[in-house]
Amino acid sequence: MFNLYCCGRGLLGFFARTLSALRLLPTIVGLSTLFYAYGIHAEPSTLKVALVQSASDAPFFIADKKGYFAQEGIHVEFLVMRDMIAPLATGQIDIGATSTSAGLFNAIARGIEIKIVADKGSTPVGYDYQPILVRKDLVESGKVKSFADFKGLKVAAFNKGSASMSTLNEALTKAGLKLSDINVVYMPFPQHVLALRNGAVDASITVEPSATEAITSGAAIRFSGNDGVYPDHQLAVVIYGGQFIKQKPELAKKFMVAYLRGARDYNDALKDGKLAGQNAAEIIAILTKYTAIKNPETFKKMTPNGINPNGTLNMVSLKKDLLFYKDQGLIEGAVSVEQSVDTSFVEAAMKEIGPYVQGHK
Repeated sequence: MFNLYCCGRGLLGFFARTLSALRLLPTIVGLSTLFYAYGIHAEPSTLKVALVQSASDAPFFIADKKGYFAQEGIHVEFLVMRDMIAPLATGQIDIGATSTSAGLFNAIARGIEIKIVADKGSTPVGYDYQPILVRKDLVESGKVKSFADFKGLKVAAFNKGSASMSTLNEALTKAGLKLSDINVVYMPFPQHVLALRNGAVDASITVEPSATEAITSGAAIRFSGNDGVYPDHQLAVVIYGGQFIKQKPELAKKFMVAYLRGARDYNDALKDGKLAGQNAAEIIAILTKYTAIKNPETFKKMTPNGINPNGTLNMVSLKKDLLFYKDQGLIEGAVSVEQSVDTSFVEAAMKEIGPYVQGHK
């Protein structure tokens, strides 16, 4: 059953004598321990992780580059997906990293067993990584002076019913406008930069590092301040597929351990609203390796996102966004935030690695 012949007759004989004489290893667990002791390691488990190309993907890249996943016996395969709910539901991917959305809550309302399991990106004061941008020429000409001037503008966004739309709604509401007062065009975040450059859109609600790329190129300016219009917004989350949770619960915990270690390294790199901490150079080097942005200066200039180093979710923000989706008529069926969240994997990981202390894993 264990293909012991591959280990050589001598090792096979040792196992046989040990089993018959000592009777100490009657289970697979015991044999696995011996395999480990003699350097016979099982192949790492491959897990598929879907991303949307946002700065908040950083902990995954850090955990991969620094070997945290490998230490847990995991090999990750990163995939770029705009809509990952269906692949999560069918088991085509194991983990999703994206914003909350009406689609996510609707899937849960239909009984699809996917769960929000950890924080991936939020906007504490000074870390608004999802700014609202306006074309530079529109601001310089005086056409757009405040959010009240957004009426009739063409605005790029990621996806209908996403958390970014809740942010945009907050900005418009404060100016006495509604989402119906603007023309929203949906496209992946990296395309926002080109759309602003060529005048295809007037404004954009986007994420870093695309935001800094658009600003640095002279195509747009940051219209919302670093404190944003929706402080402490729970924008991005880690999602586990139902099959992954049911079939590989121990691996799901191990993945969370590695992810949180990556998130802690990321937090160590944050200082004064920038990637300027003691290990910032290392983190920026990892980001230039794993992302399409190859200029380190972009990461030095951008406003990074916040990520809770203990994986804690902002439940108040999640509930506020769910109410927004319901008010927009986007929710089909009954669903609550409580039934959408599973904190057990974070809790299990925390028992192993303890609470975050700056400079420690």
